[in-house]
Amino acid sequence: MITAGELRSIPLFATLPDDEAETLTARLADIHLRAGDWLLHEGEQPSFFMLIDGSIEVRKVVHGAERRINVYHAGEYFGELPLLLGSPAIASLRALVPARVAQLDHGDFAQLFAACDTFAAELTGTMTRRFQRLRDLATEPAPARVTIVGHPYDVACHQLRDFLARSRITFRWLDPTKPEAHGEYGPPQPGDRFPIVILPNGERLATPTLQVLADKLGLQTRPGRGVYDVAIVGAGPAGLAAAVYGASEGLRTVLIEREAPGGQAGTSSRIENYLGFPTGVSGDELGTRALQQARRFGAELVVARHVQQLESAPGADHCVVLDGGDVVRARTVVLATGVSWRELEVPGADALIGRGIYYGAARTEALNCQGQHVHLVGGGNSAGQAAMFFANYARKVSLLVRGPSLAATMSHYLIEQLATKDNIEICCRCRIARVEGEQRLEAIVIEHRDSGEQEYVPASAVFVFIGADAETDWLPGEMIRDRNGYVCTGRDVMDLVAQRSAKWPLDRDPFLLESSIPGVFAVGDVRHGSIKRVASGVGEGSMAIAFVHQYLALHRPLPLA
Repeated sequence: MITAGELRSIPLFATLPDDEAETLTARLADIHLRAGDWLLHEGEQPSFFMLIDGSIEVRKVVHGAERRINVYHAGEYFGELPLLLGSPAIASLRALVPARVAQLDHGDFAQLFAACDTFAAELTGTMTRRFQRLRDLATEPAPARVTIVGHPYDVACHQLRDFLARSRITFRWLDPTKPEAHGEYGPPQPGDRFPIVILPNGERLATPTLQVLADKLGLQTRPGRGVYDVAIVGAGPAGLAAAVYGASEGLRTVLIEREAPGGQAGTSSRIENYLGFPTGVSGDELGTRALQQARRFGAELVVARHVQQLESAPGADHCVVLDGGDVVRARTVVLATGVSWRELEVPGADALIGRGIYYGAARTEALNCQGQHVHLVGGGNSAGQAAMFFANYARKVSLLVRGPSLAATMSHYLIEQLATKDNIEICCRCRIARVEGEQRLEAIVIEHRDSGEQEYVPASAVFVFIGADAETDWLPGEMIRDRNGYVCTGRDVMDLVAQRSAKWPLDRDPFLLESSIPGVFAVGDVRHGSIKRVASGVGEGSMAIAFVHQYLALHRPLPLA
């Protein structure tokens, strides 16, 4: 317990009378930290802290990189800034040496601030000085950024920009045909190959693959261990949840993602009905926070690698074979690969992918849509969220829906939000019958199903959100899937084993999320019978780890690698 004498070691309270000191100490938490222990993480609920002994470093993400911005020593106080602003913690706090901290929670701090003018005046002055330091940080020049030089309707350029944006790596994009690019790069010459990526150190990469670019930027593209307790394939909400729970519970965990983390949910501009976020949260922010959690607990993230094969044998490790031949060995595997948007069944659409036709909400294309008429195909929540996002950039957004209304396919809150935007048009019972364009999309023909009328409309961008296909052809033949390729688990496995005269190799039944291959689990959208919602995927990802523990308890442990 913090004593009155220890409280007075803080200059702010040096003259506090005995009775007031005793009253205040009764409300203080006495926190003991070891060197390296975190007192608070950026974004958490803040408190008011007084440092009795030791040193605390202040760390904050600035321009995408975490750095130390201050160090507090015994006798100093901190935490008043977010409390007075009514915001989450604006920085993280970690002990540099063993430390002892007195903590006053938000409610008691507010009472003290309101009751004591001297205390309030001192803290207001301190807050002003610290706010100025934060403003100085925010106005510091950003470090050298990646520059991409590429044509706006180049598929490879689009993929690189999307990868960097979803990886939270700042970049600048230059169109080589525009004058502003010539001063830095020069006009394009015959034989030039685009896109070109210019790294912060000046190195130039011509038409790099995602893996090459990720390697150059210091992202992990290869497994760091010889064997893992659990390998998770896919870094959408379900996979990220599995990684957080697996790593936090001490499992050697690796997360493998073919592009960048976040999955389809990562492209959602605003998820308003996710529990715990009363004002909504973007899919990108949700994915970034989850990844930070997973990494803090020790999970590895391998990006820009395609899983080509899963090899499993009774009594042996599972082998996840990556493109290029790298193999990830793991005692268990969690499949969280999600689904892919179904392609438009329109002649010529394939040739225009990335050149005006996009699957999902390619948010990096928002600036290209300024003042344009944008078309979205689909009637689900993803389409509605994208419409709200693009309405802030495009002159007009048309949502093309096959059904008679949105009521059966879209959340009510989204339908109401769409109605508040004057530049969003909803066209029901219609479809795209034809697309036109050579180097890029130039126009579409919309067929109105009730009248049969076909309407020719100039168009620069179409974003598609129709249906979903499970890409599971790479899984072994003994993996039981339904007719659409979704992975069957639990009771469904036993039912289909009986129907197909197949075999389940163990005496016990499969665990709830376990596939027909023991030790391989499926979660989220790729699983047969799953509910296609972000919260459901997160729940299944966390549940899978409970079954992983049960599976591991029944099998011999492998030596640490």
